[in-house]
Amino acid sequence: MKITIARTPPASAELTAVLLTTQESTKVTYRSLGVPTTAPETQGFAGRADQVVIVADHSGRMFALIGVGDAGAVTSDRCRRAAAQAVRAAKQVKRLAIDLRSIIAELDPADRVDFIRAAAEGAGLGGYRFTEFKSKAQTAKLASVTLVATGGARAATAVVEGAAIAEAQNLARDLVNRPGGTLTPTALAAEARRIATREGLAIKVMGRAQIERLGLGGLLGVNRGSTEEPKFVEISYNPSGAKRTLALVGKGITFDSGGLSIKTGEGMMTMKMDMGGAAAVLGFFSAVRVIAPKCRVVGYLPMTDNMSDGDATRPGDVLTIRNGTTVEVLNTDAEGRLILADALCLASEAKPDAIVDLATLTGAVEIALGSRIAAVLANDDGWRDQVADAAARAGERMWPLPLPAEYRPMIDSDVADLRNISKGRGGGTITAGLFLQEFVGAGIPWAHIDIAGTAWWSEGDNAENTNGGTGYGVRLLLELARSFNPPRRGSKASRS
Repeated sequence: MKITIARTPPASAELTAVLLTTQESTKVTYRSLGVPTTAPETQGFAGRADQVVIVADHSGRMFALIGVGDAGAVTSDRCRRAAAQAVRAAKQVKRLAIDLRSIIAELDPADRVDFIRAAAEGAGLGGYRFTEFKSKAQTAKLASVTLVATGGARAATAVVEGAAIAEAQNLARDLVNRPGGTLTPTALAAEARRIATREGLAIKVMGRAQIERLGLGGLLGVNRGSTEEPKFVEISYNPSGAKRTLALVGKGITFDSGGLSIKTGEGMMTMKMDMGGAAAVLGFFSAVRVIAPKCRVVGYLPMTDNMSDGDATRPGDVLTIRNGTTVEVLNTDAEGRLILADALCLASEAKPDAIVDLATLTGAVEIALGSRIAAVLANDDGWRDQVADAAARAGERMWPLPLPAEYRPMIDSDVADLRNISKGRGGGTITAGLFLQEFVGAGIPWAHIDIAGTAWWSEGDNAENTNGGTGYGVRLLLELARSFNPPRRGSKASRS
């Protein structure tokens, strides 16, 4: 689907979507569009957020009226959502126009560009469908979307960026949606290599022998129950003149059975999504050239599935992580933190200016925050806030959780340095964060984003969302790299 921008709706548009606030949803507005003034009201339309009605003018031209709510509360996130709703309303046409002019007219130039970029993202996300395994998949009819807005060259660039961001997020969704028997660690590493080749990025793909030489005991321990070879991918974007480095770590469990601490049948049904962190990082790299951040960015992606073959890691076994820390594995279903520990060690050894990891790590985060808000935990308050601010600008919601020192003894082991699960039942997301913190190099600002709730959507079609992988994290990582401001090393996080 092609996304472009024009000052007026093209005559070829078969449907024109008009974004309207509650204040604009009046007979005067309907009359200016040429539609019968009573038609929207008859369908209950009042411009409230998420309202969508289809009306025709006297000559038969079709309009989709998209409500965006009160004029004083319209945000770029709302614009993204409305554009996605417009695309969903256009399933039976080939050419759609989305008129943004009224909602961006009073904005300053910078905000106008943000709204246009968000609309391009929404249009790309709203048309997503995963049909790879459908025997009779229907080809999408919608071929082009024209955003109707003014703004010159900056607006045109924003459309290109927005379309690329949506494509990157959709790539991450495709990866998450592929079955674990198809998207093996080898296949996921091949996807990483394909992205690197296309985008001109540096990449190293390591197999078992190299992983053993690196001493990645967490990754090897999780992989012991699998017939699939583990992989570790290091992928990097190196712009000319870059003086700062941002490290991204993504959990790549391509399927999680729980290992010997086996999940229930129902609990396994969506566990192809346990590589959502790695998918988000790869989505980031697929669009990094378009966004063109000034900093160097390096991705560290440990990949394996978590199965239960004859020599699978047993509860009570002790693994040695890359930095020499020993870990008593008391629950093999708490495997993500083990492979992330190795990756965080490697990332820290390169001495980046900051680290972010993304992982579908704990069921506890979904209990605490549901399916629409991720958790962010960090060893540095300023870095945590920078990550959260980037997420807010990108329209990906998160909420901070603490890393209280008094919880740290909960992961002490009687027989090793650490245990991989807490001694208590509460605060599972926090104690998992405390575990990961042990493998971050001294003085390096680090943030952990738990996306176990947000990486998967099961609530039906809803604006930019559809059932399956969400690609959560791609937009926030791109925005974070775009605006990266290296935090001061050695500052501390508050413990409350």
